Amino acid sequence: MSENTTLEAIKYTPGHLEILDQLALPHETIYEQVKTIEDGHAAIKTMKTRGAPAIAIVAALSLAVDVSARHARGEFGQSAATAFTFLENSLEYLKTSRPTAVNLFDAANKLSAINQQAASIDSATASSVVQTYVQAAEQMLVDDVQDNKNIGKHGADFIIKNVKNNKDISVLTHCNTGSLATAGWGTALGIIRDLHARGDLTHAYCTETRPYNQGSRLTAYELVYEKIPATLICDSMASALLNQNTSVQAIIVGADRVAANGDTANKIGTYQLAITAKHHGILFIVAAPSTSIDLNTKTGEDIVIEERPPEELTNVTGIRLVDGKPTPTTVRTAAQHIGVWNPSFDVTPNELISAIVTEKGVVVKKSGEAFDMTSFLLS
Repeated sequence: MSENTTLEAIKYTPGHLEILDQLALPHETIYEQVKTIEDGHAAIKTMKTRGAPAIAIVAALSLAVDVSARHARGEFGQSAATAFTFLENSLEYLKTSRPTAVNLFDAANKLSAINQQAASIDSATASSVVQTYVQAAEQMLVDDVQDNKNIGKHGADFIIKNVKNNKDISVLTHCNTGSLATAGWGTALGIIRDLHARGDLTHAYCTETRPYNQGSRLTAYELVYEKIPATLICDSMASALLNQNTSVQAIIVGADRVAANGDTANKIGTYQLAITAKHHGILFIVAAPSTSIDLNTKTGEDIVIEERPPEELTNVTGIRLVDGKPTPTTVRTAAQHIGVWNPSFDVTPNELISAIVTEKGVVVKKSGEAFDMTSFLLS
């Protein structure tokens, strides 16, 4: 696939940021301008922007746009300390938008270290501190795209080498991990894209991914957009699919956080897919940039799981035509007064994972052991 056929969820030029409103997809393509950190926080919190890598990039760039505008208005004067304080407080605020995606915290910590270094220089000014931050945030955007392309290559290589029949490879993916979830290209969907580009993909299957339907709304949209042969299934159909279709030889998912032992937090429903992959003897692959690996989180038991509003489970959102114009509408499908448990993520134990694919390469484990993510990252 040529690069210009991929979707663009983040549009950035110095001083200007737009994000694709993923709540409107697949019915409408709407870009919204992000001018402030409050705009960035709201876009992430409401899931107009989602996907761990994209969350980090939008947070970083929303601050880049905001701080540039404030500096241009003279809000910091010449004071490096004033600019530094604003940047640090803003990063702490942006970290409150989504608690599970470690990429956001990793990006914020790296940017904070850069801010501290820039502000500590004797000749530092507000201008130099702001410029250093903006350049660092912009570089994160560039690096994320290249990292995802590397993930795609490494993952495709691993699958072709390790499936039982590399002449007939179909795969199943969960949630959305493509261009819409990253700065571009994608992680798990990037691997699927790479397999397709090589001519090694027979078919892709995507789950609906209830209750927020990222699979049916977003992944299906991307697969159709890029002309990859694909079929949508309900989450509850996955085991039946694997039982009936031996062509499906791998399940590929993304990650919001990977613990030091390889336990992985990802969209709710991932855990049960790992169980069925194990039962049917096929590969279960986690695809994520190394920024999703949190060495400070020793096991999955330490991962905080975000809970979403009950309305996401009890209601269904779609569109209806009003005077020929698509208009969002919400319909309740559940009984009134029923209790709701709506975790956004679950944790897949490392023993159910075949490999973890990063931009640095593929992490595998010795039989009967956990992944050693520390050695991999530090090697």
